[in-house]
Amino acid sequence: MQTLVLVAASGLAREVLALLREHPAYECIGFLDDSLAGPGATVDGLPVLGTIEEAGRWPEAQLLVCAGRGVVRRAIVSRLTAAGVGPQRYATVVHPRIEVPDGCRVGQGSILLAGAVLTTAVEVGEHVVVMPNVTLTHDDVIEDYATLCAGVALGGGVVVGPGAYLGMSSSVREGRRVGSRAILGMGSVLLQDLPDDQVWAGVPARPLSPRAPQ
Repeated sequence: MQTLVLVAASGLAREVLALLREHPAYECIGFLDDSLAGPGATVDGLPVLGTIEEAGRWPEAQLLVCAGRGVVRRAIVSRLTAAGVGPQRYATVVHPRIEVPDGCRVGQGSILLAGAVLTTAVEVGEHVVVMPNVTLTHDDVIEDYATLCAGVALGGGVVVGPGAYLGMSSSVREGRRVGSRAILGMGSVLLQDLPDDQVWAGVPARPLSPRAPQ
C-alpha cells in the first residue's frame, strides 16, 4: 500500500486520518508540521515526522496538504515546490462512498469527505477541500485551493474561484461566480456574483468588507 504523509496537523488532517483508518486507501505514516515538530510529538497516535521542508526525507511517500484555508494550502505547496516536491507527489483522497460520475473530474491533492455529491460534468481543481455533505450539481467548477465547508449547496453552473472559502451550510444560486479568495459566510444565500477578495454574508448575501489580496 502506498504510504502517505499528512502536511499540517490540523483538524482536517485528523478527519482525513480517521477516514483512511476506516477505509485504508493509503498507509498514513505521520505528519509534517512546523509548530508541532519535535522529539516524541504525536497527533492521534501518529508521529510528527518533522517540519514541512523535511518532506524530502520520505521520497517514496505521497503528500496531502491538510490546511483548512486555501491561502494556507497554496503557501505550503509553494514551499514544497521550492524544496523540490513535484506535482506527482500529491495524493487525492475521496471518500469511497462518493460517486464520481463519468464526465466529472477531481484534481490532484484534493480532499472530498463523506456525503459529498457530484451530479454531472463537475470539475474540482487541485488542492480543493470539500467537507461533508456538500452538493455539487451539473456543470459546477471548483477552482484550485477553494474550500467548501460542510453542507454547502451549489446550483448548476456555479464557478468557485481559486482560494475562495464557502462557509458551512451556505448556498449559491445557479450560474453565479464566487470570486478568487472571496469568503461567503456561514448559512448565507448568494444570489449574485461575489467579487474577488470580498467577504459577503446574510440572506441574501451582502458585502461585509473587502479583503486585502493574498
